[in-house]
Amino acid sequence: MTVPDSSAFDPEGPADPVGPADPAGPVDPAGPAGGTGPAGKDSRPGSDGPAAPGPASPGSSVLGGPVRIEGPWTHRDVAANGARFHIAELGEGPLVLLLHGFPQFWWTWRHQLTALADAGFRAVAMDLRGVGGSDRTPRGYDPANLALDITGVIRSLGEPDAALVGHDMGGYLAWTAAVMRPKLVRRLVVSSMPHPRRWRSSMLSDFAQSRAGSYIWGFQRPWVPERQLVADDAALVGRLIHEWAGPRTPDFPDDATVDVYRRAMCIPSTAHCSIEPYRWMVRSLARPDGIQFNRRMKLPVRVPTLHLHGSLDPAIRTRSSAGSGEYVEAPYRWRLFDGLGHFPHEEDPAGFSAELISWLKDSEPDR
Repeated sequence: MTVPDSSAFDPEGPADPVGPADPAGPVDPAGPAGGTGPAGKDSRPGSDGPAAPGPASPGSSVLGGPVRIEGPWTHRDVAANGARFHIAELGEGPLVLLLHGFPQFWWTWRHQLTALADAGFRAVAMDLRGVGGSDRTPRGYDPANLALDITGVIRSLGEPDAALVGHDMGGYLAWTAAVMRPKLVRRLVVSSMPHPRRWRSSMLSDFAQSRAGSYIWGFQRPWVPERQLVADDAALVGRLIHEWAGPRTPDFPDDATVDVYRRAMCIPSTAHCSIEPYRWMVRSLARPDGIQFNRRMKLPVRVPTLHLHGSLDPAIRTRSSAGSGEYVEAPYRWRLFDGLGHFPHEEDPAGFSAELISWLKDSEPDR
């Protein structure tokens, strides 16, 4: 297993022949993404015509393009923090809000949506700002604003609070939301991402983690990363998912699954919006807004926290995540999945879901 380095995003690499996605202004994801509900009808106001069917995806019928993939869940849009967010929801009970990472979208939680619903929870997977079926706005990709997107969705769903479950970038934002709006976060579950202060320290002082995360340094170039993410039908997305997955689960990722993520990345402006949070994370290190954010994250997390990680994660090293418990003043549980890589919720969905549900149902999670 090799970790992709920043050369994957060098100018010498492949480039999109039609140029980068236009980041200016919000793009209506209901266009290329299909904009349909599960019944295959256009769900935008004023439109009642049938939508064109999208390509088939593994284990489901796709009538809503690369984003609104059919399944037992329902799709809809909610307004929050000045933007529109696409969600897929299933089940009734206490709210569990699922936050995806890079280079994925809500569909990464398809296994957990059904497992959580069967266990008596209201499971909701949202597309983060700029990704999947959510609005692509020209700005607002700093972690503080993205965290307000998440807490705004909780309020828009009519719930007093939620258990946040975040993977990768979604985990970074879940940490942030738990600090910024603790009253709206009932419990916190983070997978494959250290606490933001721990991430910052590791990237700056640990050469091995800096090398493993070199794709983030590569993202700092203007325009070129966007071009290369979507070149050759987003072939680089497939490469990253294959190289970040652990060796213990040869069935993940299969070609059909990778194709779903590649098609979603090819929606106009998605590549640019997916990269913007990482640009902020690096470029703000010495800026007042970044320094202020880092200081703010000194405030401890005061909700029960479950921290999950694959032992062979090549993108976020185990020792980078371990130690995040020092920022939690509440019951904290660390769980290492042996032999799994960066996507434990997809590499071992049954094991991940069982661990998640058991902890969510534990009325007294201990440290």
